[in-house]
Amino acid sequence: METKTQTQTHNIRSNRFNGESIQLTDEEAKKHDELFVAEMLATADDKLHGYGASRHWNTVRKNIDWFIKNNAKAYMVLLD
Repeated sequence: METKTQTQTHNIRSNRFNGESIQLTDEEAKKHDELFVAEMLATADDKLHGYGASRHWNTVRKNIDWFIKNNAKAYMVLLD
């Protein structure tokens, strides 16, 4: 059983450049994490096959677009 404190903090994500944080829903946290895993994979693929060659960039773009449409504030805090 989760306590209220755990529920309030387990979906906090921070901007990797400026440290600003925001609370996300479970769905938003999953999309955020998927975006950064895809970015890591795409970057690794690009080193092997050339810039922009990775299919993982489609996942990155899809999740960025999802945040722009569904939670613009989180997009501005975390991804812009």
